[in-house]
Amino acid sequence: MTLFLLLTAIAVFVVLQLVPYGRDHTNPPIVAEPKWDSPATRALAKRACFDCHSSETVWPWYANIAPASWLVYRDVVGARAEFSFSDWNIKPARLRRIVSVLNAGEMPPKQYLLLHPEARLTADEKAKLLAGMEKILQ
Repeated sequence: MTLFLLLTAIAVFVVLQLVPYGRDHTNPPIVAEPKWDSPATRALAKRACFDCHSSETVWPWYANIAPASWLVYRDVVGARAEFSFSDWNIKPARLRRIVSVLNAGEMPPKQYLLLHPEARLTADEKAKLLAGMEKILQ
């Protein structure tokens, strides 16, 4: 019985790999970026935000394995729909919302930081990123 369950689980896992959703790991072209106040601000945004909110996504290895690939793909597509640093056409009210979300510590999401500790910003880095984003508002 245990062997049967194990073989069934393996078969289901293999069949899941045949589902094509979440396999498109192409990055759309970069249309326009914000007018960064400094290269340092861009570097901080790239480290903490670009994997989801840009056309410069670095797809992790687990983005090729279902069902994780489905979750990663959904998150990136959803994040790009919210806004993209690579297709920058954001109204000031939307940018204020982005600053607010960063300020509240809602981004990057905690589950993302578990697998991407390099995206974690120190308090000083977060303050610099927020200041840079505020300058983009001006």
